[in-house]
Amino acid sequence: MRYMATYDMMETLRNTNQWMGATAKAMASYPMFSMVPNPAFQWMSAWGEVTERAYARMVVKPGWRLDFVSTEDGKDHLVEVETVLAKPFGDLIHFAVPGRTPRDRKVLLVAPMSGHYATLLRSTVRSLLPDCEVYITDWHNARDIPVSAGKFDVEDYTLYLAEFIRELGADTHVIAVCQPGPIALVATAYLAATTPAAQPASLTLIGGPIDPDANPSDVTDFGNRVQMGQLEETMIQQVGFQHAGVGRKVYPGLLQLMSFMAMNSDTHSKAFTDQIIRTAQGEARDNDKHNRFYDEYLAVMDMTAEFYLSTVHRIFKQREVARNAFYVQGIHADISKIISVPVIVVEGENDDISAPGQCLAALDLLTGLPKSLKASHLEPGAGHYGIFAGKSWRNNIRPLVLDFIAGTQQRRKSKPSKA
Repeated sequence: MRYMATYDMMETLRNTNQWMGATAKAMASYPMFSMVPNPAFQWMSAWGEVTERAYARMVVKPGWRLDFVSTEDGKDHLVEVETVLAKPFGDLIHFAVPGRTPRDRKVLLVAPMSGHYATLLRSTVRSLLPDCEVYITDWHNARDIPVSAGKFDVEDYTLYLAEFIRELGADTHVIAVCQPGPIALVATAYLAATTPAAQPASLTLIGGPIDPDANPSDVTDFGNRVQMGQLEETMIQQVGFQHAGVGRKVYPGLLQLMSFMAMNSDTHSKAFTDQIIRTAQGEARDNDKHNRFYDEYLAVMDMTAEFYLSTVHRIFKQREVARNAFYVQGIHADISKIISVPVIVVEGENDDISAPGQCLAALDLLTGLPKSLKASHLEPGAGHYGIFAGKSWRNNIRPLVLDFIAGTQQRRKSKPSKA
């Protein structure tokens, strides 16, 4: 019971701010006030509208909003979200496109479990759909998972990912974005140690903290600045009574959001001030650039306490992946045993979360992999978000990754069969 009040207090504050926004908007919109025109009412209504929307989005899982995809037959085909494998802490889902010729490139996007939902990769999915059969890891909000479902730590994440790859088959091309980069690497190594034939066809690592000390950033160096006891005391709370996961210890998404916002507080403050001005002037729209971004950015999910703490301890503090010392259920996920899976690393020159060099460290760990199967790309001028969802991704990185996958497939086809 120690932290339940704190968890519920955060939700109470969020709910109160949402209510205050809704109240301000409703009060300032009374028709009677139009009899005495006063810009104060316009500003009050605008503030209320922006505030209500912002705080309401924090507890809503965004939809995929992938209505259709255009293909070479000149038709727009509907996109259906199908669950391939359902598990307590996350599902493997497929973006099926009925009526079109199945694509021979099967891609598994490994979404981060770092406070946001997998829908953060919506634009990445949309850009890959015309050319690939796209699958993604859809992680669940920990507050909605009953305590009876058990624990979920960084090893469990690795086992989930290994199971998803086995389910899809060895012709799967894995693309891990940001936080799951090191876990995707060790999951591949785990498969190399346990079921070599189940290893993926290729592995793309985008902005992942393989070695956080290779070029520390404010985010990745966080683990070195705090003690584990401090984290457990200050960051871990128990889910409140209104959720199915009541009593489960979590790292709350609202705390993570506060950290995200604090990193660029001036930018976010200006963005919301500008949106209030646009709303007051009647220029804001439901689906404008601000709302599209913040509807996703503000939607956060809780992580299990054991996943958060084990990730900080093992990935960042102990650097188990960087030292090639990661074990899964007693089995050494030896990265040097990856000898046939092509790997490409993508980094952004201006990435302030996983700085250049952190992800590139993966190639040095792949001592058993021929140089011909290793590749890397540093995107000039790109920040963290841009390397998987922005203009840099669309114009430069996506074509590069697709060419890498195509080259991998060509090598597999030309490889002599073992008769």
